[in-house]
Amino acid sequence: MPPKQPPQFDPKPVLDLIANIEADLQRLKGLVEQQVEKFDPANPHNKTPDGKLTEEGAECCYRMFDEGKSRYSVAQQMKISFAAATHRFNTWRKLGGAKRKTLLG
Repeated sequence: MPPKQPPQFDPKPVLDLIANIEADLQRLKGLVEQQVEKFDPANPHNKTPDGKLTEEGAECCYRMFDEGKSRYSVAQQMKISFAAATHRFNTWRKLGGAKRKTLLG
């Protein structure tokens, strides 16, 4: 009796499925990235336990300045003093304002 031959395998359906999964993953990645881009001024990770802004907090301030928000608005939304918002605003300007390189990539 001759040895059994394995059934013929058609890779096309598997490759089509992989392509569909990759497309869905790219779409999902885009949706998640849109949410990540929106920094939350009230996020507790924006401040250290002693009340100083973390790198994420500073970037959140800078992005609000990028959007044209005032120092007063940033101070209120970030729950920092107007003086701290002014300090961050001046640093933001020195970094190039809206044309600066972002801190978090």
